[in-house]
Amino acid sequence: MSTQAQAHQVVFKVSDIMDGPHKGWILRLRLHTGEAPTIKEIKGARMALRSAEGVSREVVVRSFPTFGGKPSDDRLARSGRLDVSVEPADSGAEAPSVVERWELVGPL
Repeated sequence: MSTQAQAHQVVFKVSDIMDGPHKGWILRLRLHTGEAPTIKEIKGARMALRSAEGVSREVVVRSFPTFGGKPSDDRLARSGRLDVSVEPADSGAEAPSVVERWELVGPL
């Protein structure tokens, strides 16, 4: 991983998770550490979904559900909140439980 990519990694706390309408999951995120990335940087990015216990799985951000309003760079920087639709990078993965305090880290 390049130094530039490492410097721009952010950590989002997962506050809720729902099954996606077709496949994957919808994650409600809150910016925890790092500077808010742009929406363009997040869409299509490979990110690590990890628990406090060290369990980790790689996911790909596919889209942004709009039930909370259309996502924008300004809105993300201001509120630190974002909803994303993700799919596991490896097929067949089961949905994680956010009770275990999952984080979304990336882009990888």
